[in-house]
Amino acid sequence: MIKLRKLALLTGIGALAVTGLAGTAYAQRDPAYSQARSSGQVGEKMDGYLGIVGAETPDLKRLVNDINIKRRAVYAQRAQAAQATLEEYALTAGCEAIARTVAGEKYQAPDGSWQTRTAAAPLRDPRCP
Repeated sequence: MIKLRKLALLTGIGALAVTGLAGTAYAQRDPAYSQARSSGQVGEKMDGYLGIVGAETPDLKRLVNDINIKRRAVYAQRAQAAQATLEEYALTAGCEAIARTVAGEKYQAPDGSWQTRTAAAPLRDPRCP
């Protein structure tokens, strides 16, 4: 049962990788998101959501909250289809999002610290598939 559940979760994440994270297509068209990401104001968190790195502004908080609400909605739908919990699905999505960061972007390391991606592979949670 555990192997079947993990397979269903990974299949769902595979679909997520193909279709992109919720809000990603919209966010990438938003110059504010692109600027915040490239300047290191926001980064990918291990829990599958976007986080604010450093000083929080009302506009930045609004942007991150909007993207995270969209992600959560997609995660909930896909977790149900994969017979996984929202948290399991979001963690796996976070693993994938961190793996897709590029040099210069911020991500959350397993110890909770914010790291800047280099040419090397990012530090990932041991629970990542």
